Order: sequence, then C-alpha cells, then structure tokens
Amino acid sequence: MAGGAYEELARDGRLGNEGFELLRRVGRQVARTQGFPPPKGYNRWENDAVDELLHRMITREGAGSQFILTCFLKAVDDTSLEKLFFTSIRRFLIDEAKSTPRGKLRRRFAKRLAQDDRFRAVSGASPRWALAAHPADSIWQGDLDDLVRAAWEVRGVWITAWNHSGPTPQKTVHALMTVLTAVLKTAGGAVREEDLAKALEARFDLLSPPLFTNLYADDGVLLHSDVDQAQESNPVAAESVAGELWHEMSPQERKLLPHLGEDPAAAASFLGLGRHQTQAIMDALSEKLRLALTGDGNDPHDVAAVLLRRGGDPP
Repeated sequence: MAGGAYEELARDGRLGNEGFELLRRVGRQVARTQGFPPPKGYNRWENDAVDELLHRMITREGAGSQFILTCFLKAVDDTSLEKLFFTSIRRFLIDEAKSTPRGKLRRRFAKRLAQDDRFRAVSGASPRWALAAHPADSIWQGDLDDLVRAAWEVRGVWITAWNHSGPTPQKTVHALMTVLTAVLKTAGGAVREEDLAKALEARFDLLSPPLFTNLYADDGVLLHSDVDQAQESNPVAAESVAGELWHEMSPQERKLLPHLGEDPAAAASFLGLGRHQTQAIMDALSEKLRLALTGDGNDPHDVAAVLLRRGGDPP
C-alpha cells in the first residue's frame, strides 16, 4: 500500500479502492482505541459499525466533499494522509458524541468539575476525571456496577427538575457534584467521563424516555395506556399506598407537594415561613417520597399520580 492511497487520490481526485481500505483501517483504529461508544444498534465496534460510521462521515451534505478536498490539499504521502484520516474521524466522533443526550450530560458536569479544585482532569484518548487527592497515576479499571452502586448509596440528594438547555439549577448542580464525588471516592482513581455519565444516568434516571402512567376512570376502567405491557399497574394498591403517605404528611407538606423542585422562596410565600425553613421541609418531603416510592411492590408512577391528584395538581 506504500504510496498507493495518496497517489490514487492525487490522480483521480476521489477515494478509490486503496483509499477506502486505508480509511477503513484507520477508522477501526480510532473507533476501538479512543473510547467512543459504538453506533446505535451495535454493542461493540465490529467492522460493520465502523463502516456505518465512515459512510455517515463521507456522505454528509457538503462536509463529505470538503473532507476529500482537505485531504487532497494537505497530504503529501500515505503517512500524512493516514494522519489526516485519523484526525478527521476522531473529530467526527467527538461531534457525534456531543450531540447525544449523554454527550450533553458529560459536557454539563465536566464544565463544573473543571471549575472545582477538588477534581483533576486526566488527559488521554478518553477524557477521565479523578479527585485531586488521588495519586496522579491511579486509573480505575473496575466494574461499572460498583460505580452505579456507589451512586445509589448517596442519600439526601435528588433531581426534581432537569432542563435540557440554559443554566443548570443550583440544586441539580449540588446533586450531580455530590454523587460524582462519592463515585470517584469509591473508584480511587481516574474514571472515564463516559462511565461517570452512565453512573449519573442510573442514579437519577436522567436520560430515560418518558413513561406514561395508566389512567383510570372512577369505576376503574382503563382509559389509556402507553406503559410497557410487562409493567402491570394496580390502581387499588396505588391508592392504598398514596393514602398512607397522604395521611402521614403534615398540612405544610401537602401544600408543598405540587411545588417540589421549584424555588423555595416562592413556596415560602404561601406557607408563611422563611426560605430556609421551607427548603428543609421540601428536602425532607422529597426524601420521604423517594424512600416510599422505591419500596418493593409499589409502582412509583401510579402512586405519584394519585398523590398529585390529592394535592390538587393533575398528574
């Protein structure tokens, strides 16, 4: 292949057989060594997954022809052409990763970690983060389930509102940073951003698609259902659990129920309490609900819907 791919490109002004073969070889190297997730529908970077990636890259409207032109203008031999392929494929993968929900989550918490001297960025093919107190050469290589378990062991934090654009709410920032700190302590070394994002997703259920709750008329007739058939709803049990929770709530908690996740200052005005006292009641109520709605045998979506109806806010 020495000289073949570059000479082919210079002669024909397009990628030929040797050019495509070099592109595939470099694509497999980038995909399998740089820590990027494979395309949807693939569990790993098999050859078909790499080919699908390269097809999207070189057939993008305008960008595909620009890629070929750039290679033609900048390359002088096969070695420089291979380097251009490597850089172009890696940049394309970065752009794709940034556009996904997980990519947006990574950018959101990475920005916060970079501004906090308790954390340290670790350079490499795949971005990693560690606690500043950890040894510089300490790299986590354990089981992701251990990180997810560490995330779930953090109590007293939750995310009741998740905005997909604009500034991240302070309570959300606090919850993310608290969990990330616990996860990194458990890891004892630098963890890939991708794995940190997965632990956060599992802890807060951030990127899951919306789940619609079964709605029942007063006579118990099912009105509408978009819930997976494997998840059988029990409205009687939901009413019973919600009734017990409602009975245990104070009048202040009942008033606050539809307003969890909102600014405590606004809620304080109709409670007639101070902001900090209102915040404390909201935090305690959120924790009470979290513990109750994750109990065995309870469908949290049905119970939450009943509670919201009792609180005067439609589910």
